[in-house]
Amino acid sequence: MKFFPNPTTFVEIGPLSIQWYAVCILTGAFIAYILVSREMRKMGYEDDDTDNIFMGIMILGVLGARIWYVLFSDLQAYLQDPISIFQVWEGGLAIQGGLFAGCLFVYLYTKKKKMNFFRVADALFPYVLIGQACGRWGNFINQEAFGQKVTEAYFEHWPSFLNFIKEGMFIGGSYREPMFFYESMGCLLGFALIMLYKKFSHPKRGDLASCYLLWYGFIRFWIEARRSDSLMFMGLKMAQLISLVFIVVGALGLLGVFRKMIKAKKPVLLFDLDGTLLDTEPLIKASFKHVFKQYKPEYELSEEELLSFMGPPLEASFRRFFDESMVDELVKCYREYNISHHEEWVKPLPHAKELLKKWKSEGYRIGIVSTKYRDVVELGLNVCGMRDDVELVLGGNEYDKPKPDKQGIIRACQLMNVSHDDCIYVGDTHTDVLAAIHAGAYAVAYMSNPKREDELTKVKPNRLITDLAELDDILKEDHAWSYNMR
Repeated sequence: MKFFPNPTTFVEIGPLSIQWYAVCILTGAFIAYILVSREMRKMGYEDDDTDNIFMGIMILGVLGARIWYVLFSDLQAYLQDPISIFQVWEGGLAIQGGLFAGCLFVYLYTKKKKMNFFRVADALFPYVLIGQACGRWGNFINQEAFGQKVTEAYFEHWPSFLNFIKEGMFIGGSYREPMFFYESMGCLLGFALIMLYKKFSHPKRGDLASCYLLWYGFIRFWIEARRSDSLMFMGLKMAQLISLVFIVVGALGLLGVFRKMIKAKKPVLLFDLDGTLLDTEPLIKASFKHVFKQYKPEYELSEEELLSFMGPPLEASFRRFFDESMVDELVKCYREYNISHHEEWVKPLPHAKELLKKWKSEGYRIGIVSTKYRDVVELGLNVCGMRDDVELVLGGNEYDKPKPDKQGIIRACQLMNVSHDDCIYVGDTHTDVLAAIHAGAYAVAYMSNPKREDELTKVKPNRLITDLAELDDILKEDHAWSYNMR
């Protein structure tokens, strides 16, 4: 193994060599991957989707970038020596070709997986600038992407720690403008500006991707005006032509033209059950009191403790007061009492029954995601005459990770064959709100009990309502139905 055997090679391992060009590209890709992974998790996407998207972008992106370079550099020379087409490590990748190929892959993948393309594009495109900024240093090492001839005086006022750039730009007996450096810095500046726009503005879906296209289009158009090694097409610089396309598409995107062309989807409506659609609090309290009377008669439950039982799985609640070995028996006792008293205690919350019918008639798809066992959920809905208006019931015994994990919401969307990109989840506890946030869904906290106001406001739902009728007004609003509302 030999490190740095020549200026363009990072390491040689026998006959195998790894070029600095590849190291720069992979470093940028890795940094972008870490940042995109964090963004995708916030949107409720699985890590597998991020990995699949990134792997597809890397493979097809490099392939597209190479094909683009071969087509518009010296195609005849490559055809005379076909093996050289595959020698990517020697340089010769056109980022715009990689962008087209990568974008096509993302579109096809999101369509297949029923993911919102614009939402995924917003999670990806700004971070592409990081990868491009790193990748341009590979061009520097290969002495590519340089500008016009200049005199040594051009670098006279550059800080001394950048002298290596001056030395690297001495090409063919002349100094050259370091256009790779200007583009790298321009990409980093663009990334910072997009992040500021994201933080202090209210971008809609596709806006961040449009910002990328607009910014990079301008930067690349200016860069190409100075470069002397550009790819040409019919006497014109190919990268400038494509940059103009990026600028136009980015501007149209920011103006909302593409959003207007796509019919807005109705969000899927997912609800918790207890305290959201059905008034089951008296029955839940009575059921817990019954169990404690049987197994811990000396212990008197406080109102705060009884309230804390609303939301978590039964097993989790009983583990707080009893030995693990007793949990199954306690759950059985609770369920027997709870089921036998449903018709006596359970009733719909105000407006719940009529609103479900109304929303169903308007074309909304409705589901229940509860920590209760499915049979008990079904029983409550049937007792209140609401089961026919609900398309899906997902009980806590049908998924592994209880709220506040996102699993139940994501699983419900999968079973309904819809994307969680347009999903509203309504619940009455902080764990319901957190589950919605973790899924990237639009989180509505229903404060059916005023004592929960503090816990609900602390987790920052999109909206806090005190009557389900307020949700009917929310549905008339015009924005994306996800936690970040884009």
